Amino acid sequence: MRLDSEGRRVRTDVVVVGAGPNGLAAALVMAGAGLRVEVYEAAATVGGGARTRELTLPGYQHDVCSAVHPMALASPFFRAFDLAEHGVKLLHPEVSYAHPLDGGRAGLAWRDLARTVHGLGRDGPAWRSLLGPLVRDWSDLADVVMSDLRSPPTHPRTAARLAVRLIRRLVARGPLDFSDDLAPAMLTGVNAHAIAPARGVGATAVGVVLAALAHAVGWPVPEGGSQRIVDALAAELRRRGGRITTDAPIHDLAQLPPARAVLLDVTPAALLRLAGRRLPSGYARSLRAYRRGGAACKVDFALAGPVPWLAPGCARAGTLHLAGTREEVVAAEAAVAAGRHAARPFVLAAQPGVVDPSRAPSGRQVLWTYAHVPNGSPRDVREQVKDQVERFAPGFRDLILAEHVITADRWESYNPNYLGGDISGGATTAWQLLARPVPRWDPYRTPLPGVYLCSASTPPGQAVHGMCGVHAARRALRDRFGVREDPLALVAGRSPVAGP
Repeated sequence: MRLDSEGRRVRTDVVVVGAGPNGLAAALVMAGAGLRVEVYEAAATVGGGARTRELTLPGYQHDVCSAVHPMALASPFFRAFDLAEHGVKLLHPEVSYAHPLDGGRAGLAWRDLARTVHGLGRDGPAWRSLLGPLVRDWSDLADVVMSDLRSPPTHPRTAARLAVRLIRRLVARGPLDFSDDLAPAMLTGVNAHAIAPARGVGATAVGVVLAALAHAVGWPVPEGGSQRIVDALAAELRRRGGRITTDAPIHDLAQLPPARAVLLDVTPAALLRLAGRRLPSGYARSLRAYRRGGAACKVDFALAGPVPWLAPGCARAGTLHLAGTREEVVAAEAAVAAGRHAARPFVLAAQPGVVDPSRAPSGRQVLWTYAHVPNGSPRDVREQVKDQVERFAPGFRDLILAEHVITADRWESYNPNYLGGDISGGATTAWQLLARPVPRWDPYRTPLPGVYLCSASTPPGQAVHGMCGVHAARRALRDRFGVREDPLALVAGRSPVAGP
């Protein structure tokens, strides 16, 4: 509850639960409309899926969850917010991602599309045909995939191009248009970011978009760590008069101060707990049916020096997919989807030190890795992770100074939204891309008057983009306050109603 200097209660218009990127995005929209906003965060700091800590040794800065941020440039929310204007410097590796294979070869997704095409040899023209039009119209692409998936697409030509490419990839069920093994492995590795069957609709959609953004805007890392992004959002919210209370877990909606709108950056399971028996039985049943996604076991390393990658170009990549051939990626992700541990798991790695020396003492490095595992797994797979890195970088183990592990079953203690280690906000299936979290025309409004869901369990889903918060805030503004302004204009401060 907010009090003035004389101890009198001050009106609260909007309450937001959760200070991750989506919760803070929603709060900024509401504050931009001149409303009084209160944010409650259970943890000691803001951040959600974008925090940075010294997990291993003093002076080594590790991103706890998200590390690489193409959406920090592509997302309509972040384009309106303008991170650079708020002091966040995004650093771009020359190679957005690399996919090494045995024998010292690697597929390299350079930021420069032409350079990537040249490096893929006879498969280069097919790569350009698949991604070139999406790269050219990248901002339209971002608008389409970051929409609420309910409104007609604002760029129908780009939406059609994306649909055609997804259909081509899905119908082929194989390395369509490619002759060699590098390009298929590269695309399948990007699909695996979804932690879902690599040939499924959801994974293919994620993969095609991320692959296009690798050339359009790059896959940058924030100087100093991902925490800089959420700290910038929080600072701007406070500047606009919003208030953030940390160390404030909410267990029941009754704990919240009276407000005309409540926005919840929480999972469907948490909504059930917060609402108790207030929800209609049918809606509650749909929330219970919402499926968790695959999980991640996180392993961070403090290293005595750079990873000694065998394949040329990998040392210049910010992100690497460590799994081998296309077939190996498909098999590893299929095992996780079936509830099994892969003998050779898919490992997603990031080495921010290639562009950001502030992450570790001089000459040292940090390595960020996720291994995909079944949801709820208690297994520590650090040895399998080391094996996969060593496979493509002989001598890696000799560089390890310290390591830190978060098994899948421990993620909830860090972030209650990561149920069983599901860092995606729910399974990335075709159905749950659309019916997220329930099969309703408006997935953000709940049956409780004035209560909205704004987490990654709503469209457009996973990643640090803020758009789940924007779409929920748009509904709340119209329903509860009669404000029909463009929420992105409110974020940018371009609306006449914006102001504290």
